[in-house]
Amino acid sequence: MPAIKIGARPSRLAVAQVKEITDQLGGLESRLKLFATSGDCDMLTPIDRAEGSDFFTDLIEQALLKREIDLAVHSAKDLPDKLPDGLVIAVTTKSIETRDVLVSKGNLKLNEVPAGSRVGTSSRRRKEQLRELRPDIEPLDLRGNIDERLAKLDQDDFEAIILAGAALMRLDLKQRISEWLNFETADGQGSLALEVRANDQELIKWLREKFI
Repeated sequence: MPAIKIGARPSRLAVAQVKEITDQLGGLESRLKLFATSGDCDMLTPIDRAEGSDFFTDLIEQALLKREIDLAVHSAKDLPDKLPDGLVIAVTTKSIETRDVLVSKGNLKLNEVPAGSRVGTSSRRRKEQLRELRPDIEPLDLRGNIDERLAKLDQDDFEAIILAGAALMRLDLKQRISEWLNFETADGQGSLALEVRANDQELIKWLREKFI
């Protein structure tokens, strides 16, 4: 397989996800191009208003269609409900971890977090489950990449935050986990999606041979 250009978002987690893929492909000559998507630039829109859209994939998919890159690596849960015409998911990897985690001040578990605490999350699903389990705490919107979210906790913006466990695993930050949660989680959580042009049949075949 000749050298390929890979596109991803400009976060430490996205870069780690690309490395995870290239390590599995073994010996692949590649060049990484980073694209700040709408979701990276717009820090005001609540995530629940953008669910199912291309909020976190738009510029990367445009780069694929323009042949600026050959392969896009996404978190599978960030995929839009409908892909742009001409693009397909060649491979969805097996999840390394589907569960959510709590990260809290004092390493407290969810049932130990004091009443009235501010708990940050980007997900309506997580907020609903929080309210059901702990109606005495305040779920608040939390945006930013994983490092930025952890920084907001450390800077006292929140008493606790909820994240995908897979993200902390990929960033070697498992030591920050206060509790593994038995929440209902998003489809595709912990999995990676490899998106390519539909007519790149040789690349699709090669990827599927490597991963399936």
